[in-house]
Amino acid sequence: MDELLCEEILQEIFRRLPPIAAADISLVSKRWCRLLRSSTTSLKLHIPFPYTSYVVASLSALLRQHHLLLTLTVVGGGGCGADSFFLAVAESCPQLRRLIFSGCTVSISSLYTLASYCVHLSSIDIHAYRPLCFHWLPLFKSLKQLSISFSNSLESTESPPPFNSAAVEGEIKNLEMLSLNRILSGDYEVGFLWRNCKNIKNLNLASCESLGDYSSFLGFLRSCGGLQELELRSCRTIVDVVLLTLAGNSISVNSLSIHDGCSKESLLQFINQNMNGLKNLDLRLPLDLENSHLIALSEHRNTALTTLRIESSCLPIGEGLKALTAANSEFIEELALVNCKAVEREPGLLTTLGQNLRRLRKLDLSYNEDIQDKELSSMLASCTSLIELKLCGCRRLTDSCLNAVVRSCKNLENVSMKVCYGIGTSGVEYLMTNLRRLKTVEVEAEKVPTVKTRFMNVVVIQ
Repeated sequence: MDELLCEEILQEIFRRLPPIAAADISLVSKRWCRLLRSSTTSLKLHIPFPYTSYVVASLSALLRQHHLLLTLTVVGGGGCGADSFFLAVAESCPQLRRLIFSGCTVSISSLYTLASYCVHLSSIDIHAYRPLCFHWLPLFKSLKQLSISFSNSLESTESPPPFNSAAVEGEIKNLEMLSLNRILSGDYEVGFLWRNCKNIKNLNLASCESLGDYSSFLGFLRSCGGLQELELRSCRTIVDVVLLTLAGNSISVNSLSIHDGCSKESLLQFINQNMNGLKNLDLRLPLDLENSHLIALSEHRNTALTTLRIESSCLPIGEGLKALTAANSEFIEELALVNCKAVEREPGLLTTLGQNLRRLRKLDLSYNEDIQDKELSSMLASCTSLIELKLCGCRRLTDSCLNAVVRSCKNLENVSMKVCYGIGTSGVEYLMTNLRRLKTVEVEAEKVPTVKTRFMNVVVIQ
């Protein structure tokens, strides 16, 4: 029976199956295992510590069986054999398009090796040694996404290969997404990126104490006219500089995300001058976000927010939320108010927001522990277009609120209700029975209905 199906048909079948089925397929026969590996395009490996010669040889043999591999994720491992491990990956996967290598810190010589073998790479996610060096970057001609997390201290004793940096100024043309983690004071080598990456559309900075060479960064912002998305996470020492620089040069972005650090004054100045065209706003500023910021944002006529996400806000911002949602009622399709005290402490807020946002498609009210059934129901009565609802950690909700969910949100496809202690198995079964378009439900294992044959079309995430 195994030989009746030709290899091309089997490979096409394997490609259409979910990744979770791979383990079972590989056990059917040696032929199926070989065909599965030769048709796999994405692979995630957890490697034991350390990278011994046996581990490297085994990895090389395994990867050579994956002829069509385009995406490789490596987790774990490390040790003195890291360079040989990286060489095995480069030699075995010449068609690779995306590499996520979080197993260990990568040396400069390994990156030169990777560039010579994997010429089609368009996305790289790695950890890099100090001192910083980016002379290898222009060798990746197809690279569009680069994510680097720098080591905390000077670890590498390797000397960079001789390189004429003047020859590559302005030559990194395809890179569109740049993510940098842990830029420290004195990392002036980062200026190489600011000077040469002129087409960045998405810039992410995380846990950064410095911008490296500020004059080069200023030139980067002025010349990078296509910047669309800016994300600043745990960058308290530089976030004000970045926002004020953007404001001073009248540079606007479509998407802005700021987590854990920003002064009230610089944020207000940025809002007053640079919010034209803003579509996505994501803020986690527990003690810095005030009504004045949201009200100022609501007064921008050229702003048409489609996504608003506010997390861990400790201050009363209800009036600002009402003004902002009213001003953008025709545009906002996704709202997330996660662990926001205003939701719990300002009566009638959710009702008003629901009335303002009748076009809402996705709603996340997770970890607002004191939300009650009546408040949620009054909001959902106006949000009849929802396809996604997240209520994780809303501990006071009970099965009663699910009546309003079923009555008002008939188009729901995805529901998340983990850590909702008042919602039980009967409520989950009621939801799965009455929402015909439901695709996924996220709940605890003990709340999954015992008779699941009636709900085979619903994926339960435990």
